[in-house]
Amino acid sequence: MLVAQEGRGPTSGSRPPIPGLAKTHRPTLWAAAVLVVLLLLLGLLSLLVGSGSTPMGRAWDFLTGDPSARADAQIRLAVMDVRLPRTLAGALVGVALGAAGCLLQAVTRNPLAETGLLGVNSGAALGVVIGLTYFEVTSAYGVLVWALVGGMAASAVVLLLAASGRAAGSPLRLVLAGSALGATFHGMTSYVLLGTQSTFDTYRYWTIGSLAGIKTSETYPLIPLIAVGLLIAFCCVRPLSALALGDDSARSLGHHPGRIRLIVAAAVTLLAGSAVALAGPIAFLGLLAPYAARAVTGPRMAGQLVLSALVGANVMIAADLLARIVIRPWETPVSVLLAFIGGPLLIWIARSQRMSTAGVAA
Repeated sequence: MLVAQEGRGPTSGSRPPIPGLAKTHRPTLWAAAVLVVLLLLLGLLSLLVGSGSTPMGRAWDFLTGDPSARADAQIRLAVMDVRLPRTLAGALVGVALGAAGCLLQAVTRNPLAETGLLGVNSGAALGVVIGLTYFEVTSAYGVLVWALVGGMAASAVVLLLAASGRAAGSPLRLVLAGSALGATFHGMTSYVLLGTQSTFDTYRYWTIGSLAGIKTSETYPLIPLIAVGLLIAFCCVRPLSALALGDDSARSLGHHPGRIRLIVAAAVTLLAGSAVALAGPIAFLGLLAPYAARAVTGPRMAGQLVLSALVGANVMIAADLLARIVIRPWETPVSVLLAFIGGPLLIWIARSQRMSTAGVAA
């Protein structure tokens, strides 16, 4: 009997618990429910509020089916052709960046990791500049395509470099490859821009990061890419939870750490590449959303992923709402507002003693 009791103890060789697969605790469920309700409210407010002169009351009448409002072409244009596409785009960009930041911080075990580490932002910028300069791209959809291609191509090069050599798939190699390629692409972008003033004007508008002027036709093609990225992300919850215990523990549980990191990096590429192509480089959101999620979920990977996506969507739509009204009738780039919030918060996070224990191993 004594032997049987000892066999149940922690020294019996049983597998260590995987924190990310622990039973979902009630605060996570409550937080997810609150964030979903808040997202619906912000989405509705986004359809009612704009930088133009359309009254909120008339926009509400349009949404509730008032015949006179439905017959007004100006209100229909403001609500359906301007506000609805950017609301959808804001939700998609927020979900993509929040989930991508969560994945990247988990796979590198670095709570300050950000989606630009894989070279997606710099690759997208180079793609836009090449399209504008050498292929005479003039449409917003063309800029989106070149940004997406450039971001994914850059990330593919980073993944190939990280997968080579004896330390294939290590987090340090992944970050170093991304940083090195990012600096290289940034230099190439600057070189091309030096001799093309017209390209610089269009590029400057794209790189500032904004949801203004986004059309539904530009949003729909990216939904499948974001969906695939999220699917891969949720399929990686168990391996990432095992990886949080350390590489040796992950191997003992039957996982391959290097392969996990490369697969997760591919998901980050799809998510971050789509977001950057749609809205331009948006800083800080991929860093802040996972940190806020970990404050609620702790080390539970599945909860982190869900809450990061929801926090990202809420913050993005809220920032876009502020961007419309801060200096009305003009608009402030949403990336500027996020930088005002994210900069001081990043300093606070970096100085926090809890940074290394916020659900990510230091």
